[in-house]
Amino acid sequence: MVEGARPFGLREHFADGSPPRDIERALVEEAPIAIEINGLGYAVMMATPSDLEDYAMGFCLSEQLIASPAEMVSAFAAPVEAGGWVLRVQLAVANAAPLIERARLRLAEGSCGLCGIESLEQVMRPLARVAATLDVEPAAMFRAAGALGDWQILGKVTRAAHAAALCAADGSILLVREDIGRHNALDKLLGAAARQGLNVGDHFILLTARCSFELVQKAVIAGAPLLVTISAASTLAADQAAAHGLRLVSLARHDSLLEMGQPLTRE
Repeated sequence: MVEGARPFGLREHFADGSPPRDIERALVEEAPIAIEINGLGYAVMMATPSDLEDYAMGFCLSEQLIASPAEMVSAFAAPVEAGGWVLRVQLAVANAAPLIERARLRLAEGSCGLCGIESLEQVMRPLARVAATLDVEPAAMFRAAGALGDWQILGKVTRAAHAAALCAADGSILLVREDIGRHNALDKLLGAAARQGLNVGDHFILLTARCSFELVQKAVIAGAPLLVTISAASTLAADQAAAHGLRLVSLARHDSLLEMGQPLTRE
């Protein structure tokens, strides 16, 4: 069985009145992941319990608790009897100040990456503009989007997992991470890239998700020059991408895609 999935017995029913049949199908795993950082309970995320060391790295980078992989000392994940997992992360003592300042216990479902944020100022905190540039032609985006399905091992088995891919400028895919949550999949990808010494600024990111503000924020923090998503973008995602120098493409299909421009003013 693929990591991140478990088999279940199901009864399949049919609209044409045919007799039901018993089948076995893999379902994507979803579990509470309690993230403890330097002994403090920082977050409880609903996620797929796979690639959790990558997840720990990407989560800490996206939360801006660390600025580089070297600032993470260790990450260890273990299941707990009550259900779920605990992900224990140790950061360098010198970098504990932002952790102590911002530590809180928040419950965030896979569909929401901002639950528990205490103020609008935290949500809309200023970010540095993306400095990296990358010349990516639409043909390369089509190539990556067309190849992504072959990399979605968990997605093929369950039909219920998001994928995040790190792509070269020519559209070739280098890394993919999957999760029931699109934000988690992106954090896993960013963590995997950091742990493997890959510079996100030299690549572009492709996501099997709608493009929301949180995904743009994570891409900007990571320094990605281009974010491509399979589904549509929100207004805030488009606004934030433009404000921070992130090239944004959405609704990437086999035959078309949309590159975000400036918002239009109607009379």
